[in-house]
Amino acid sequence: MAVTSVRDVARRAGVSVGTVSNVMNHPDKVAAATVIRVQAAIDELGFIRNDAARQLRDGRSKTIGMVVLDVRNPFFTDVARGAEDKAAAAGLIVTLGNSDENTERESTYLDLFEQQRVHGILISPYADINDRLLALRRRGIPVVLVDRTSTDASFSSVSVDDISGGALALEHLAALGRRRVAFVGGPMEIRQVADRLEGARRAAAGHPGLTLEIIDIAASTVIEGRAAGAAIVARRPEDRPDAVFAANDLVSMGVLQALMMQGAEVRVPDDIAIIGYDDIDFASAAVVPLSSIRQPSALIGATAVQILLEEAADPSIGARQIEFQPTLVVRASTGG
Repeated sequence: MAVTSVRDVARRAGVSVGTVSNVMNHPDKVAAATVIRVQAAIDELGFIRNDAARQLRDGRSKTIGMVVLDVRNPFFTDVARGAEDKAAAAGLIVTLGNSDENTERESTYLDLFEQQRVHGILISPYADINDRLLALRRRGIPVVLVDRTSTDASFSSVSVDDISGGALALEHLAALGRRRVAFVGGPMEIRQVADRLEGARRAAAGHPGLTLEIIDIAASTVIEGRAAGAAIVARRPEDRPDAVFAANDLVSMGVLQALMMQGAEVRVPDDIAIIGYDDIDFASAAVVPLSSIRQPSALIGATAVQILLEEAADPSIGARQIEFQPTLVVRASTGG
C-alpha cells in the first residue's frame, strides 16, 4: 500500500507543495479557506506527517536519549519516569537505553543517539567516558550525568551524596548496637557502590570495636544478594555478621530471601539486621519490610531534564552539580 505524500495532498487540494507545508507549519500565513481545503485533503487521504526529516534539517530531534546502568533496578525506572514526565511537559520524549553495566552496549547507545541527533543525553556512565561525552557536546549535543558526579565538573550532574548515605546506614546499625557489619555490593568499579562503601568505612572508623567486612559481588542484583546471604548462613553462628548493609535494595532483598529460607535458624532483625539503599517500592513490601536509604529518584530524573533543556537552549551556561541528600527510612528489618 502506497504511503500518502505531501504531493498527493497538494494535488487533491489544488495547491502547491509549499502551501501544504505552510498549512502544517505556519497556518497563520495561509488564507482560512485554503487551510480548510488542505486540512480536508489531509483527512480524506489519511496523510500522516513525518517530522523526522524536518527535525533533522533543524539539527535536533524531539527525543532525549537516556542510558542507565541496569533497567531491572526499579531505582532507574523511577528516575526515568521522572525524566519522562518533565520531558513530556516540554513536548519531548525519552528513549531509554540499558547499558547493563557493559561498556560496549553503553558506547552503542551513544552512537545511536548521536546518529539520531537527539535533543540531549542523560547518562549514568559505567566506564570513564569523559572524552566521548566531550566529543558529543562539541557536536552540539548537551550531556547531563545522572546518579553520578562529574569528577572534573566538566558536565552538569544530578546525583545523591552516596558517601553520606553509606555513613547514614552504618551509623544507624551502630546505634542499634550492631558490631559486626557486612557490606554486600559490587562491582566496586561502579562509582555509586564504591562511594556507599567509603561512607560506611568512614563511619565505622568512629566506632571502636565495630568491624566492617566487605563481601564483593559480581552485580548488585537479587540473585547475587541471595548467594551472598546463603554464604553467610553457611558460616558458624559465631562467625556471622550481626548486620548487613547492602549496596542497593535488590541485594538486600536477596540477602533477606536467603536468611528467611533458613526458617527460625537466622532471625531478621534479631540475629542479623539488614538495611538496603534506594528505597524502591518493593522494599516496604518485603516479607520483612526493609530499612533503606532513600534517594529522590523521580526528582533526580526531572531535575536532569530541566538542566538539559536549559543547556540545549543556551550552550554557554556553565556546568552545574546538583547533589541531593539521602534520608534514612527505618522498617522492621532493623527493628523499626
